[in-house]
Amino acid sequence: MSDDLQTPEDQRFSADIVPPDRAKPEPELVGTRSGLFGTGFGTDTTGFDGLVSESFLPGEAMRPYGGWFDTVVDVLEELIAADGLAVADVIEKVVVDRGELTIFIVRDHIARVAKYLRDDPDLRFEMCLGTNGVHYPADKGRELHAIYPLMSITYSRTLRLEVVCPDADPHIPSIVGIYPANDWQERETWDLIGIVFDGHPSLTRTAMPDDWVGHPQRKDYPLGGIPVEFKGATTAPADTRRSY
Repeated sequence: MSDDLQTPEDQRFSADIVPPDRAKPEPELVGTRSGLFGTGFGTDTTGFDGLVSESFLPGEAMRPYGGWFDTVVDVLEELIAADGLAVADVIEKVVVDRGELTIFIVRDHIARVAKYLRDDPDLRFEMCLGTNGVHYPADKGRELHAIYPLMSITYSRTLRLEVVCPDADPHIPSIVGIYPANDWQERETWDLIGIVFDGHPSLTRTAMPDDWVGHPQRKDYPLGGIPVEFKGATTAPADTRRSY
């Protein structure tokens, strides 16, 4: 459609502008951490044993989100309703932070939403840039997050889908059938974070040996390491070397 035939709504959809700053929602505190690099097990000469850091997640955004963000969410909601589903059962929340759009999707519907975003002519997010995993041990019942950055080549824009699941039930449906290039990315996220992508064609280790126990990028995983010897002297693993 040429620019002179576009409606104001079409023009707003195609205007790739950074949403203006608005009253930001309160961030959500998801945990605190004491010490650093294994410190805090006794008298520590680095001073890091007294360090306390807090982890926050951005809060839910309020409409209008700004720019094309509102239209993308509107189209998604229309497609969800057309399938006879309640929007609240599919879209958990929408976050706008630092000029980026993140849509939290209920895990049972991630494949459905990914197909909407890929196929609908008003959306056309043809490319998924992978699957990333994050572990928030203090976010009870939502400890594991899978993040999917999507790019629309047609409209030159990006957004992010995010899905959460509990550590006690770390299952999320695979979207390899929709974005085949996610095959290796989902395997890596399972290997290092421990999210099980149901329906994946070959969910095997990518970085760790097949018989490895655990998922080493989880925040509660021991730092570990291998003791290194230097002509009789030994450097201990990182999580023990500051214990005196």
